[in-house]
Amino acid sequence: MRSATQRLELKPERLDVGEFSRQPISIASRSFVADVSGALYWPAEDALIVADLHLEKGSFFASRGSLLPPYDTAATLERLAATLDAYSASTVICLGDSFHDGRAEERMSARDRETLAILQEDRTWIWLNGNHDPKIAACFGGRVLSEITVSGITFRHEPTASPVTHEIAAHLHPAARVSYHGHVIRRPCFVANGNRLVMPAFGTYAGGLNVLDDAFAPLFGNDGLSVLVLGQEGLYPIAARLLKED
Repeated sequence: MRSATQRLELKPERLDVGEFSRQPISIASRSFVADVSGALYWPAEDALIVADLHLEKGSFFASRGSLLPPYDTAATLERLAATLDAYSASTVICLGDSFHDGRAEERMSARDRETLAILQEDRTWIWLNGNHDPKIAACFGGRVLSEITVSGITFRHEPTASPVTHEIAAHLHPAARVSYHGHVIRRPCFVANGNRLVMPAFGTYAGGLNVLDDAFAPLFGNDGLSVLVLGQEGLYPIAARLLKED
């Protein structure tokens, strides 16, 4: 028998559940769509943004004797393919730590390389460097940059360590621990304040850092947090009063 925590499915506090796989979100007066996959779609630029894929993390740990199954790359690329099918974006921006380490190209299977190449066909594909992948092998295609500004919004891997606006970043793998109807769950989330956004990690083995951790305070200060949690059935806004520390 599964425990109560295992049975819990995060649902919104409203009577009509409807379709919650997507939620609108505004950053610096620009309109985006947050997706339950953890991706962000920008309709005005026809761009899909993803963060912290950490491809080949499983094989990295497997090569060091860990029991972590080395199949995360295939699972992550499959989810990314499904999200791209849903939005048909002409541009993809990967916000750094797309690869878990500098030797990922040596371990990635031919099948996964082919899948990635297919996803890149007829699209502008931009890799931003992260702390895990300060260099990205040419065999992975695309354009490699440290950061990029599009229509006034700056995309980078690590968020700027002071209150700024017009920024979408990654790196911190935000997650929310939520108290809901007497139960507590912990899920990845988008965290924003209307001026900047930190995205959840898209990678299968990426993990997460509680949004109430001190690491988020220099980014959002006392401006308040807008949190969209990736639930089991959809993507839901969660009131700050429901957030719990680890």
